[in-house]
Amino acid sequence: MSLHQSLTGEGPALPPQIGEAPVALTCDGSTLAVMMATPDDLEDFALGFMLTEGILQHRGELRELEILHHPNGFEARMWLAPEASRRVLKRQRAMVGPVGCGLCGIDSLAKVARDLPSLPDGPCFDPDELAAAPERLRAHQPLHDRTRACHAAGFLVPGRGIVMAREDVGRHNALDKLAGALCQADQNPAEGAVIISSRVSTEMVQKTIALGATALVAPSAATDYALRIALDAGLTLVARGTGRAPCCLSGARRLAGWTSPPARPTLR
Repeated sequence: MSLHQSLTGEGPALPPQIGEAPVALTCDGSTLAVMMATPDDLEDFALGFMLTEGILQHRGELRELEILHHPNGFEARMWLAPEASRRVLKRQRAMVGPVGCGLCGIDSLAKVARDLPSLPDGPCFDPDELAAAPERLRAHQPLHDRTRACHAAGFLVPGRGIVMAREDVGRHNALDKLAGALCQADQNPAEGAVIISSRVSTEMVQKTIALGATALVAPSAATDYALRIALDAGLTLVARGTGRAPCCLSGARRLAGWTSPPARPTLR
């Protein structure tokens, strides 16, 4: 393998670059957060962020959403119902979040442990369908195919496969975009599984649970804290085990054929 200096004209052309820009999320005239994100599907992103962060309980609490393009970035300008506005004031959270950090702006350790619901039983999943889902997500990543520089989050409905996906340079952002897209399409998250292209971090689990999805599938491993949260909420979590095979680390009761599964059954 050899290296080329693309800018000299002696090697291959400079590859396509993925977009990344500051996106300010403003609520009722005040800045809630500034995130670095790929500036596509920003309405989905703003709505999904508000839902997965627990600021909105449902879409009806978002009175108005407008995407504005400023010289230095983008603004998702939102006007909220009074109850949602009170949640914003209670949090008093103004943060700049780089794409690799989902907890920037949390001002105390206690706030890392969010109050999350226990998940309902939800649908029954085919273990083989879940095991194959991360690879099948690749077919829904045109931006990654062009740039080799972004993550994806998809939504799988049992028996139908991946019905929706969103991409972003940040893995948290991709999940937020998916959450917003599901909400706008009136797709019930409890009816399927979230499929991601990244490792299973704490906030990816928290956002999935807050969204109301009952399963999360990833091609990489989970952190110990993320697994603890998944177990507490009853989330079906499928990730890489000790070998290359994906394993069900929690919530195996939703997998077809396992009425009394072992703690961490191997899927294949």
